[in-house]
Amino acid sequence: MRAVVCHQAELTVEDLPDLVPGKGQILLQVERCGICGSDLHARTHCDETAADVAELGYDHFMRSGDHVVMGHEFVGTVAGYGPRTRKSWPVGTRVVSLPVLRTDAGVHLTGLTDQASGGYAEQVLVDASMTMRVPDELDADAAALTEPMAVALHAVRRGQVGAKDTAVVIGCGPIGLAVIAMLKATGVRHVIASDFSPGRRALAGQMGADVVVDPAEESPWASFAESRRYLTEAIALAELGLDAMDKLRAVPMLPWAHVMRAAEKVGATPRGPVVFECVGVPGMIEHVVANAPLLTRVVVVGVCMGQDSFRPSMAINKEIDLRFAFAYDPSEFHQTLQWIASGKVDVRPLITGTVGLDGVADAFADLADPERHAKILVDPSQ
Repeated sequence: MRAVVCHQAELTVEDLPDLVPGKGQILLQVERCGICGSDLHARTHCDETAADVAELGYDHFMRSGDHVVMGHEFVGTVAGYGPRTRKSWPVGTRVVSLPVLRTDAGVHLTGLTDQASGGYAEQVLVDASMTMRVPDELDADAAALTEPMAVALHAVRRGQVGAKDTAVVIGCGPIGLAVIAMLKATGVRHVIASDFSPGRRALAGQMGADVVVDPAEESPWASFAESRRYLTEAIALAELGLDAMDKLRAVPMLPWAHVMRAAEKVGATPRGPVVFECVGVPGMIEHVVANAPLLTRVVVVGVCMGQDSFRPSMAINKEIDLRFAFAYDPSEFHQTLQWIASGKVDVRPLITGTVGLDGVADAFADLADPERHAKILVDPSQ
């Protein structure tokens, strides 16, 4: 098979042996594979991430000296089954799969290790238990975005965003745009999006953002300084507590402590907005911690593969809730596929180009220009 191989940060098209499915595996003929922002980072910063992941007990994350077929956002058609594998669909059926593969040597992350060849190729192996049939009405281009949109759905769920909450998306690259779409799909009424790129700001509006901000002209935090809904000053929590206690103690025999706990349970106590950091470069967490209102929940979705720092004392004084989102579970992946197929989530504005295997290296370079592209798909047959 032909495939794009990453070695020492260089991408070259090579002829590799055809893949052979093992027990519990399905062989797919790749129709499309999206180029992910994490692939762009991994090509040049994989050694740092590999060292981190090795501390967690996984020693096979790609390193610069490996020969790796990348690509984990793929859709394909069933081409064959491994031995003792249930043949759930006829050959030729279009399917998507979570990019994780169980082999005799263990479980591996498809496209991010030399142990599980990825989707920048004519063929890819998937785990039968993680594979889902694509609804008939959904074409290959849209189905290929199931994986990145599932990342966004998981991030939104990690943020526990309510319909009446304000969500702030910092960075409107592909993952930020996907988060915007999933926020609106889950019913969030007020979404603020911020990006320096005019092209990405335009796409943010198309994906459903209610307010789109150019941070060079206007801070995404400006509206919070004027709003009484969120607390922005350091002493504000103490002032609020004093005011509440004055009112509660003014009512004789009122079990004020129980009233406060009851108010907390029904969501009547102060809370901040939910911020999604979708840039993934050093300094962004500090920027959010320093500028967001008190009691903000921060969900870090952007993949920063180097070291970073922020001021814990600032986060403590604001009671910032810092969360990190990684991947998704199978139910979120399935939900995403169904929402795309039904039209509840429209992914087509994100697709800005398609290349063949020979065009992947140039596509990696092109994606550095935010005015030109959001999501480029790889079509191995092109």
